Amino acid sequence: MAVSRRVAIVAAVVSVMGLLTCLPSQAQPRQHARSRLHWARCASADLRAVGARCATLRVPLDYSRPAGASITLALARVRHSVPASRYKGVMLTNPGGPGSAGRYLAGIGAYVPRNAGAAYDWIGIDPRGVGASRPAVSCNTHYFTFNRPNYDPSRPANLQAWRSRTKRFAAACGRNNGAILEHMTTADSARDLNAIRMALGAQKINFYGFSYGTYLGQVYATLFPTHIARMVLDSNVNPTRIWYGANLDQDRAFQRNSTIWFRWLARYNAVYHLGSTEHAVEQRWYRIRSRLAKHADHGIGPDEWTDVFLDAEYYQSTWLNLAHWFAGYVHRHDYKAIRSAYAAAHNEKEFAAYNAVQCTDAQWPKSWHTWAHDNSRVNKKAPFETWANAWFNAPCLYWPAPAHPPVTITGNGKLGALLIDETNDAATPYSGSLEVRNLFRRSRLIALPGGTSHANSLFGDACLDNRIAAYLKSGRLPPRKPGTTADAKCAPLPRPRP
Repeated sequence: MAVSRRVAIVAAVVSVMGLLTCLPSQAQPRQHARSRLHWARCASADLRAVGARCATLRVPLDYSRPAGASITLALARVRHSVPASRYKGVMLTNPGGPGSAGRYLAGIGAYVPRNAGAAYDWIGIDPRGVGASRPAVSCNTHYFTFNRPNYDPSRPANLQAWRSRTKRFAAACGRNNGAILEHMTTADSARDLNAIRMALGAQKINFYGFSYGTYLGQVYATLFPTHIARMVLDSNVNPTRIWYGANLDQDRAFQRNSTIWFRWLARYNAVYHLGSTEHAVEQRWYRIRSRLAKHADHGIGPDEWTDVFLDAEYYQSTWLNLAHWFAGYVHRHDYKAIRSAYAAAHNEKEFAAYNAVQCTDAQWPKSWHTWAHDNSRVNKKAPFETWANAWFNAPCLYWPAPAHPPVTITGNGKLGALLIDETNDAATPYSGSLEVRNLFRRSRLIALPGGTSHANSLFGDACLDNRIAAYLKSGRLPPRKPGTTADAKCAPLPRPRP
């Protein structure tokens, strides 16, 4: 599934829920004449509410042909509020996805403690093909209907239905989007960041990336090592697992986190009455999914049921609502909340852009036999999400644009990045942060042992957020420890209580 920042930081903005290996001549694109940015009143009331101004920037569609066709990036900026003597430069951001619009992150600086964010110009960006950037990728606006074919391909009819469905979706993407599909890689977006840097007149950028945004940051630091200052990477993508392996890794981690949530529900059986043991709650959840596979309920089939409750594996902050909906369905047959949550969680344009990036960032297996073998093996131990995740990515089997070798992330020997991860993060498993720490040898990793939330920094964990503030204010990092381990630890936010 998408690796994105699924809970918005700016309260007015709600978000529900990778690369080209460059030829030597392309590693540093030509320094084109700097485009001028005209910052003006934002059309979005949410962006105006956080004090943002908006602009657009034209960049090459294909950086190997800088004089050819161009596309437009949509940007938002909240300027620094400290005296010029304390100004620390521009902070570019990315919320994850890939495929998530990110202009709202212009307001994230206000959430950094001790006014440390006020020393930067925060730049929110809708990446190429996404949100208000133009053209925006879209394939089939009716793709996320209710009562879709069962994800489980054990019945030949389900298998055939999903293979046909994903093939049609990929074909629609080819018909509806044209040349941009060949230029949606993370390397293209990294070059866009560099174009934004030049348009801002900055020698170096700072960068704050969540989830998939950590991979974008890794790629930028690899391609443009002299143009990066400070970098915060929260919930790190493992660059050695792009992207097929990363999705199989997710499946195992989602399974673990589903067990953690079921155990939490059992602890509060006096409130929810779903079972007094983790096993009892788990079996009840799976029995409902099996029943919905036979008879959908007001459009809610097994797929919709799975998709809604996947949020429990992303964020502990969703547990109370999801527990209420689960109990409401069991005890009062309240299906309306499930329907509403499913409808709100899916954005076809984000899904289209997600595929446009992941399907071309690296080559996926070309044979369905490989997919079937690997996912069947994982599903035996991780049945919660494995087949849902497989079909979420299956358009890559038929994608109409060519895939490329991923960028080799070599690290950056001079960059002291601040890495963050909860050790039970499922969307980007903790091993990815350890790998990035190994590659970027001056980086430091702050771990949150036992935490199950994803991309959760600047959400009120004082230990973590104060360390981020110290880094952004002075560049101060904890001492680096020897071996493959975290350099500092903070307790995660406490689990919710009904």
